[in-house]
Amino acid sequence: MEVIKGGVTEAKGFKAACTAAGIKYKGRTDMAMIYSEKPCVSAGCFTSNVVKAAPVLWDKKVVSESEYAEAVVINAGIANACTGEEGLSYCDKTAECAGEALGIPKDSVLVASTGVIGMQLPIDRICNGTKELAKNLSDTTEAGHSAALAIMTTDTKEKEVAVTIELSGKKVTIGGMCKGAGMIHPNMCTMLSFITTDVSIDKKMLDEALHEDVKDTYNMITVDGDTSTNDTVVVLANGLAENVKITEKNEDYKTFCEALHFVNETLAKKMAADGEGATKLFEAKVVNAKSKEDAKTLARAIVGSNLSKAAIFGCDANFGRFLCAMGYSGAMFDQNDVELFFCSINGKIEVFKKGVPLHFDEDEALSIMKADAVTVYVDMHEGNSSATAWGCDLTYDYVKINADYRS
Repeated sequence: MEVIKGGVTEAKGFKAACTAAGIKYKGRTDMAMIYSEKPCVSAGCFTSNVVKAAPVLWDKKVVSESEYAEAVVINAGIANACTGEEGLSYCDKTAECAGEALGIPKDSVLVASTGVIGMQLPIDRICNGTKELAKNLSDTTEAGHSAALAIMTTDTKEKEVAVTIELSGKKVTIGGMCKGAGMIHPNMCTMLSFITTDVSIDKKMLDEALHEDVKDTYNMITVDGDTSTNDTVVVLANGLAENVKITEKNEDYKTFCEALHFVNETLAKKMAADGEGATKLFEAKVVNAKSKEDAKTLARAIVGSNLSKAAIFGCDANFGRFLCAMGYSGAMFDQNDVELFFCSINGKIEVFKKGVPLHFDEDEALSIMKADAVTVYVDMHEGNSSATAWGCDLTYDYVKINADYRS
């Protein structure tokens, strides 16, 4: 696998565009489109929140019922959530506008929205923006990058990645972009993620690959414990790489899944690191747990604890906070088996071993925790399972950002 520059436009046949439609933001782009020159098989995962936004309902129907998908229209600023039948009708209208502009059926158009909940979309601006997007589609790396910028809300930076692999002698490319900074918590989190690939693959295989991988990527990040109404990850595969079509779990499927995992994990970590107000990525790695589920539960509890997140912000090697979070996680374990370390590019230090706190150099621990990415490494010594979760520190700015989000 080779990591390359770019995002959603790197795979053959995919184009992107952005425009400033004036939906909520002034002086910046706020709409994006992804389009494939060839119809795609699609797969999607969506929020587990019972309160689902209109675009989620629309996209679930397209992914499950339409023969293929060919375009995605995304807006930032207004989430089109808690908007009733009117909000759902605006999804239909957006897809209709895109279909007319692109010459494709409206039921092959996915829509996605992110922003404030409870506001109706200015549908005239959305339709005008959609037409403008269709005119400006480009397959350049720059077009993909601009689309990634356009879908941000409280994000401080765009998030994209692309890789190439070889399947049956053909070069296959997978690219992706996402947005997400707040209301981040499994299952999934406040995120929109769009993956494009020119791989030739059966829809059932693509769906299984995505659903299995979400469990270890997007479902293992948290910023603030809130699961959103709009969470969507969609994969579009147009087959233009002309590899031997993947129809079973063979070596090509395994190689594709590994590359898809890299793309999804990279995007997930970018979201965690860019959590609202965050100054650093906070990773919890649990090894040698009794079961995979226990390892996941423990890792999520560590990165989800407000006290743990505050300790990471303060560069405080207060290991008790992390052990406490593990203790109320629901996973059963013996604290007398546990070892706990702090790690970063600045080093690794053990602070707790087999039920006993260790004497350690506070200055060394401070140096380790001052890094931009800090890992709490926990060895359970009770089995062979492991899991990793990602979050961020909790800062003063998180409250500032969310106290006036609507304005």
